[in-house]
Amino acid sequence: MTDPPTSPGYEIRIRGRVSDTFQHAFEDLNVRVNPVETVVWSPELDQGALYGVLETIESLGLELVEVRRLPSAPAPNRLNPSNR
Repeated sequence: MTDPPTSPGYEIRIRGRVSDTFQHAFEDLNVRVNPVETVVWSPELDQGALYGVLETIESLGLELVEVRRLPSAPAPNRLNPSNR
């Protein structure tokens, strides 16, 4: 029996520096403000939640630059006791 696949999460890039007020709209996510863009990400963000974040970005009038699926972590080897 195999484990169900887990969501690898998503990284979302927004043009410009998002203010503290707008960052509260993404309070459940990690936010990093860079000089020319803001990066919002979460390893637990599934596709349904991604659509909600994209709607929030649109409703705030922010410019979406990129959406990237994060690589999934390798599953532990169940046969190797050192992974426990």
